[in-house]
Amino acid sequence: MKIITSLREALDDDRLLGQAIAGESWAIWRALLMGIMGERLTPDERELFTLVTGRPQEPDERVEEFWGIMGRRSGKTRAIATLSSYLATCVDWSDCLAAGERGVLPVLAASTTQAGRAFMHISGILQNSPDLSEMIEGVPTSECIRLSSLVDITIHPANFRTVRGITAVAAVADEVAFWHIEGAKNPDHEVLDALRPSLDTTEGPLLVISSPYARRGELFSTYDGHFGEKGDKLILVAQGPSKTFNSTLKQSRIDRAYARDHAKASAEYGAQFRTDIEAFVSLDAVRNCVSPKILERLPVAGRTYFGFVDPSGGSADSFTLAIGHQEGENAILDLLREERPPFSPEAVVGQYCADLKRYGISEVSGDRYAGEWPREQFRKHGITYEPSARPKSELYGDLLPLLNSARVDLLDIERLKDQLVGLERRTARGGKDSIDHAPGAHDDVANAVAGVLVKIIGDDGFDMEMWKKLAA
Repeated sequence: MKIITSLREALDDDRLLGQAIAGESWAIWRALLMGIMGERLTPDERELFTLVTGRPQEPDERVEEFWGIMGRRSGKTRAIATLSSYLATCVDWSDCLAAGERGVLPVLAASTTQAGRAFMHISGILQNSPDLSEMIEGVPTSECIRLSSLVDITIHPANFRTVRGITAVAAVADEVAFWHIEGAKNPDHEVLDALRPSLDTTEGPLLVISSPYARRGELFSTYDGHFGEKGDKLILVAQGPSKTFNSTLKQSRIDRAYARDHAKASAEYGAQFRTDIEAFVSLDAVRNCVSPKILERLPVAGRTYFGFVDPSGGSADSFTLAIGHQEGENAILDLLREERPPFSPEAVVGQYCADLKRYGISEVSGDRYAGEWPREQFRKHGITYEPSARPKSELYGDLLPLLNSARVDLLDIERLKDQLVGLERRTARGGKDSIDHAPGAHDDVANAVAGVLVKIIGDDGFDMEMWKKLAA
């Protein structure tokens, strides 16, 4: 690769990127971006660089990875869009590309919609630059900008399957702390590991930006290992509150956010990893409870079965059913059904009632959803619906010691394993714990399974509180 114009020159030139992040409020970002590119900083710029990286000196070469951990409204998406625009237009990558090959600058996020927001920033910066706009070939689409520099800027969902086979000149990973992919045990790790080899040929930078969340995943482990002087020189980590990076934010709005929910605001505006959120159950504990390759157990005559449903209206969440039985001191999961939206709730009730009757079940428990509606619908098919006396958070709490002691036998269903491992324990300011799915994730399958397994153990007259103490 060959630098055509330095980033400092591009940021000073109104015909290039001079208007992209102009003004005093962007001073920290300009220093940080130039540091990423290995450009020499002035003493004042170096002071700003040190403030957010904990490093006394900028690197003397372009970094391999940049991890920006900033609060909301800190300007991180706009700033990285500016750097992306620069890398795609002011750098010649032709010596890294095979004949007829085009380089790619992928923008990844949890969904294409979210990736599209960063993509729009890049598109706007390029189109509003007198010189860079002339490099756009054809009419940009909502998913691709084709440039005469032989670089295509594209958007992708955070999926390890979609980033293979490209030659990337750089890559943007947006809000990586909130990536969640069904079917992946550690999605951020899998996606980034699949993405890094695409940068090997060009030696382009991986640019990761996110607000922090829980103390786990690639964002936290990279911060823990590389922030400050202790880190690898070519893995640069910056962290800082929203207002540090964006001085124009009104302090009164931030103060009100802290007053509403201090723990949440500390992450969203203070850029601090949350200590009130931890993983609920380990993957090893769940795996120890799974019968390999067993997807369903057929009903056995004379055996008593229990059912639990988590209803849904058919537009957002899944409608799930779990059926199980008791063997000795263990609860066995026999059947798990999930209907994902969109669907007809009435039709699903009919299907589930047929399953319940196959197992000889005439009464099913369920989530307290939609008042009388589930009772009426199940009653039409001769099944009594009884709302659960306990919310799902309590059911999860009762399920944990059963999982940790392998007193349950689960089916080998990926969605179930994913959702159980994805549950989080949150501690409120008053000290009370609650258990729920992570932002952007689902727990409809896990809720039905927890409901039926805890019901089986509870109906056995087992002292759950005593078992929790023994299993702790």
